[in-house]
Amino acid sequence: MRRSIRTLLRATPIACVTVVIACNTVSGTRRSQLNILTPTEERQLGDEAYQEALSEKGVKTVTSGPDYDRVQRVATRIEDASERLHRNAVKDFEWQWTVIDDPAMVNAWALPGGKSAVYTGLLQMAQTDDELAVVMGHEASHAIARHAGERISSNVIVQGAMQGTAVALGDMSPAAQQATMAALGLGSNVGVLLPWSRMQESEADNLGLMIAADAGYDPRSAITLWRRMSEKSGAPPEFLSTHPSDDTRIARLNKLMPKAMRIYEAAIVRDGGAPSSQSKN
Repeated sequence: MRRSIRTLLRATPIACVTVVIACNTVSGTRRSQLNILTPTEERQLGDEAYQEALSEKGVKTVTSGPDYDRVQRVATRIEDASERLHRNAVKDFEWQWTVIDDPAMVNAWALPGGKSAVYTGLLQMAQTDDELAVVMGHEASHAIARHAGERISSNVIVQGAMQGTAVALGDMSPAAQQATMAALGLGSNVGVLLPWSRMQESEADNLGLMIAADAGYDPRSAITLWRRMSEKSGAPPEFLSTHPSDDTRIARLNKLMPKAMRIYEAAIVRDGGAPSSQSKN
């Protein structure tokens, strides 16, 4: 969720951070991850960002009715699947799924520690619980994989490098220094931060698909949903986007589908059948 990560970045006093290189392993993919924050620090930032997001002017939450019930129904199964697949990663999570009344916002997000939100616009776009579960599993995966802490860490490193370069360029004219720093800023954003974000989105697609499948929701619904969303997308070129292109995302999901289907079929046997998938109507 781009908005929540920006909130976390604003909450971090980057100028005062002492960078200690800390390598972690992402649950489910075993990818090595650079993260300077502890899980406790991430959860504290997540709690603060959650309260900030819900206290913004104009934010209205839904606390009862069909939309609320639908989100909580799917959330329960997503949480259970996350516990089965990522027990250590979620052991200290305090899951909470808030429904935000905004029909124009087709979005959901999850913060470190499990504080999450789903917008009513997404509930209209996701026509079945299977489709909703894919998105909620994706967002839960951002928290499970500690992507927010990783993004903060990457920004700390880039900011430190930029400050060091500014000192090294001190003997240049102000105009030349400004132009050089502007070019470096563009280069770091397009060359480092945006690809890193796209990598995280792809990783969340992977983990989220498996979570939804283990929760008993048909993972093939991810393809249906993203094709529908791609028809409404006005996304920038992939190399300038924080998310993979719709075509790239669908191609990767198709490659993951055999594994997801095995997990889904095992979940159906385990649970004695699929959960009743109810439409948005």
